[in-house]
Amino acid sequence: MAVLASGRGSNLKSILEAMKDPAWPAEVALVLSDVQKAPALGVAREAGIEAIAIDPDRKGPRLSSNAETTILAALAERAIRCLVLAGFMRILSRSFLRSFEGPVLNIHPSLLPAFPGLDAQGQAFRHGVRVAGATVHLVDEGIDTGPIVAQSAVTVHANDDRDALANRILEAEHRLYPEAIRKVLTVPYVVEGRRLRFHEEETSRS
Repeated sequence: MAVLASGRGSNLKSILEAMKDPAWPAEVALVLSDVQKAPALGVAREAGIEAIAIDPDRKGPRLSSNAETTILAALAERAIRCLVLAGFMRILSRSFLRSFEGPVLNIHPSLLPAFPGLDAQGQAFRHGVRVAGATVHLVDEGIDTGPIVAQSAVTVHANDDRDALANRILEAEHRLYPEAIRKVLTVPYVVEGRRLRFHEEETSRS
């Protein structure tokens, strides 16, 4: 599997920690970033994992077609079968997603479909919700709109500020993401419209 990251790499660290379990189903073989000096690249190199900075070739939320082609080539050369977004601040194109043969996962700091996009923690805090959380979903061409894989709820405390809430959501992400990745890689599933169903869920109903 490979990881795309733009920032400090805290979710990458949680995935690498999960990899220490002998039963973990896949190794992180490659970490790529659209930010030349992203701390996540250092996290990867410190763990002995190949790390590459990709020139996004444009400003804004999307990569250029050349940048996406470069990423796809790197994934193909290493026979990557699962792509994980961990704090990756770009939107992948429909062409990219159709070209990559394997699941593409993202984690978002809200209980989707509530509060998609940037600063979901701040959106939730300002809205006054009583329960926030994190969501792992398959990536489509929209912004945080893909089928939901797993969610974790985080209670909003009366004395929370935005940062305190964000920190607890991040802790939930670190627990949720490795488990969701493991499940996608080991349990058969089907996607029907916007719904993702694992085979074990169907079996439990019968």
